[in-house]
Amino acid sequence: MHPSVWAPEASSVKVVTGGCSVEMTKSRRGWWEAPGVTLEDGDEYAFSVDGGPFLPDPRSSRQPKGVHGPSVFVDHGKFNWTDEKWQPQPLASGLIYELHTGTFSPEGSFGGVAARLDYLKSLGVTHLELMPVNGFSGERGWGYDGVNLYAPHEAYGGPEGLKKLVDAAHEKGIAVLLDVVYNHLGPEGNYLGFFGPYFSKKYVSPWGDAVNFDGPFSDGVRAFFLDNARMWLEDYHVDGLRIDAVHAIFDQSALHFLEELVRTVRQVEMETGKHRFIIAESDLNDPRVVSTTEVGGYGFDAQWSDDFHHALHTLLTGERGGYYGDFGSLAHVAKALERNFVYEGNYSSFRKRSHGRPAWALPPSRFLGYIQTHDQVGNRARGERLGHICGRELQKIAAACVFLSPFVPMIFQGEEWSSDSPFLYFTDHSDEKLGESVCEGRRREFAAFGWNPEEIPDPQDETTFLRSRLDWPLEDTAEGKEMLEWYKSLSRFRNERPCLRDGCRENMHVEFDEKDLWLVMQKNDVLLACNFSKKEVSVEIGYETGDMELKLQSRPGVLVTKKSLTLPPEGVAVLERV
Repeated sequence: MHPSVWAPEASSVKVVTGGCSVEMTKSRRGWWEAPGVTLEDGDEYAFSVDGGPFLPDPRSSRQPKGVHGPSVFVDHGKFNWTDEKWQPQPLASGLIYELHTGTFSPEGSFGGVAARLDYLKSLGVTHLELMPVNGFSGERGWGYDGVNLYAPHEAYGGPEGLKKLVDAAHEKGIAVLLDVVYNHLGPEGNYLGFFGPYFSKKYVSPWGDAVNFDGPFSDGVRAFFLDNARMWLEDYHVDGLRIDAVHAIFDQSALHFLEELVRTVRQVEMETGKHRFIIAESDLNDPRVVSTTEVGGYGFDAQWSDDFHHALHTLLTGERGGYYGDFGSLAHVAKALERNFVYEGNYSSFRKRSHGRPAWALPPSRFLGYIQTHDQVGNRARGERLGHICGRELQKIAAACVFLSPFVPMIFQGEEWSSDSPFLYFTDHSDEKLGESVCEGRRREFAAFGWNPEEIPDPQDETTFLRSRLDWPLEDTAEGKEMLEWYKSLSRFRNERPCLRDGCRENMHVEFDEKDLWLVMQKNDVLLACNFSKKEVSVEIGYETGDMELKLQSRPGVLVTKKSLTLPPEGVAVLERV
């Protein structure tokens, strides 16, 4: 390959490789090329713009010496793929498992994930979602402060390790989804601004300058991110992308970047003949995100459903700080189940304005249902999991709501055995002042939720990272086995009944009692009954239950009569018409 780089406002660009520095030639639309130089697999190289320092390629495929080191060329055609006949399962009928590569296994690598694919398969996982794996500063981090967007993190195993993981997952029948961040870059090793106008002062981002998706030279910036999406799908055979915080992607173009991104994924799908998925994280409660382009939407296959999470979480834990103040009742849980969004134009006390727009007409399969994620666990002062906060019995109810809801279920690593390991926020910046700034920023953020800033572990301390590694031995304890079997039972039950995986809301009915704290959801021939209270309750419902058979119960004491159910304290039961 001949080296090339986009630097539209540069007067001169040099490439250095093999100890030789070569002047590059400006060509089309701001691209610079060196046709007399050929890069082979494994060759190091770097660019200098207008006589400045030699810097890594913005599109570097590999950074073995870290974010400040030279780039290394990777010939993607050399990998021997074995997944020619692979086709992923539809998202609507799947079970998504979110994990962080560095803490999922003791190895902290792609290989460590691959070694546990049989375990994930036994759980019923069909889609594996990896938190960002692009290159970031240091050895450890969440990945959302990445700067080498084209280079898999070296500490995880680099390009070769990721390809082996994807190939192995496909062999086991598991699709791989990759979390990518297109709304900002991290602070350390972010050299894009040396090459061109990648950032804009026109908008304010929570993480600094916003990406330039609609200003001068934005065609080249958009191409950088669109080509990145295509690379993951084509060169790494990834089955889908989860786009982080789309509400922080600002674009006033006639063709919004998000729509063009979805179009790119659809093009790859057509060219390869393989199903591809694109999922959004959005706090806008805007149905346009997952509506088709024919009706003015962006066309995403699905989005995360924070309303469903918040409604369940506040009910289970009693927490009301920050955005949780908008939730807290069974009515909110029922509304999320029945209408997708809780906030669909009604007033939000947290935002101090009306929020959202109705999305009840959209299939619930366009929304992911979950009770734990990296955000909802990791963005807590002490990284506690749900079981730590409300107890294991209420977690079992929450899991049943996730698996039997009309949404696509997603669980977070270790949730299935109620892991005792916290999931904390950790970084490894080499810049000491930057590390201190990150720590202070976290403390200010948590003050809004009423947490004591002094309780927040230092993200830069390696102990914070080590504490976040999963406690795999606890999977074999009596309590761990019990929770794991509950999750497996729910997964099997859902997987064996098409009516729970059809992605629609027809023949679904929800009843609840705010005073006695019970909720019943019926979908076709399946009935889910939840008692969130600490006392036994008798549930009177408006249809016959006498011809229903008890299939699952989180604890003994469920009694089924002709038109009522008796549920034990903090108990959940699943019945089916026979």
